[in-house]
Amino acid sequence: LPRMPNCLPKLTAVLLSHRLKALFIFIISFVFFASVMFYWRTGEDTEGQLYSLPTQSRCGQFLSSLPCPTADEPPPSPGDLFFVETSERTSPSYLFTCSVESAARTHPRTRVVVLMKGLANGNASLPNHWGFSLLSSFPNVGIQPLDLTELFSGTPLAEWYLQAQQRREPYFLPVLSDACRIAIMWKFGGIYLDTDFIVLKNLKNLTNALGMQSQDVLNGAFLSFKPKHEFIKICMKDFVENYNGWVWAHQGPHLLTRVFKKWCSIRSLQSSTSCKGVNALATEAFYPIRWEDWKKLFEAISSLELHKLLKNTYAVHIWNKLSHGTRLEITSQALLAQLYSQFCPATYAKMRKDS
Repeated sequence: LPRMPNCLPKLTAVLLSHRLKALFIFIISFVFFASVMFYWRTGEDTEGQLYSLPTQSRCGQFLSSLPCPTADEPPPSPGDLFFVETSERTSPSYLFTCSVESAARTHPRTRVVVLMKGLANGNASLPNHWGFSLLSSFPNVGIQPLDLTELFSGTPLAEWYLQAQQRREPYFLPVLSDACRIAIMWKFGGIYLDTDFIVLKNLKNLTNALGMQSQDVLNGAFLSFKPKHEFIKICMKDFVENYNGWVWAHQGPHLLTRVFKKWCSIRSLQSSTSCKGVNALATEAFYPIRWEDWKKLFEAISSLELHKLLKNTYAVHIWNKLSHGTRLEITSQALLAQLYSQFCPATYAKMRKDS
């Protein structure tokens, strides 16, 4: 008993030491828990916004990361804008560059993704070409390899692609492009544009939409859909089940037209242009110049007439398959020259310098 008082200081020290250790563990645990909660809430608050999560979580391994907005910039709208080059070409034309530039300028808060099959050979850097240098100056533009096997994986188009490479068809590149755009819309959603568009206005208010090239035919040169949309799923199934690569446009405009008619249970597009959440936009929205009238692109037009013609237009399709061999006087009042000047000024400056 006499020794008890001598033991008290030691016992107190031991208890105090354990309490300090317990307090230390508690503090560490609290900080860890608070950090986890903060990270979780931050991710939850920014869900659906581009750049809020790593690209890999949104798109698997298909899309690599691209430049993000700075902290001072407002959050961008959800959904990327896609251009696709299915040939091996790695030398962008003036029109190709203008298409991407005009899209980047009209969508400064949207990621513009340019996918090129010719880059899928393992090269770490882009080829030395003025077009790549020009487009890389836009912080929202990213140029990446197009991995077709990866793109089509997990879709009805995967088996078709493996078989199609073994066949020789006259329109294989256009058909391949038709397949790419619906696969992109299915997997990622967003906006798809052909590389012969000049974009005049922001397209982000158009959802689950495509354009009419005439009163009887829809065209997939512009598509805007949410990911995993049922309409696009049906398009992929029809692509495979009714495949015919020997008929021009059978896998593109004709496919979209027949699927839309089934979707709406109609026999003619004039019966309905909007049903079950999918909108077929009027011809002036994307095809104000009919393919039969493509030469008008190279004819002079006054600024007033041009404004009237394009007042309800989001982007102008240039019909490059028909117009690419025609010489354009870049300093003239030709309709196309005016579009270059107004909507892709950097490309226009390069064209003037080269001319």
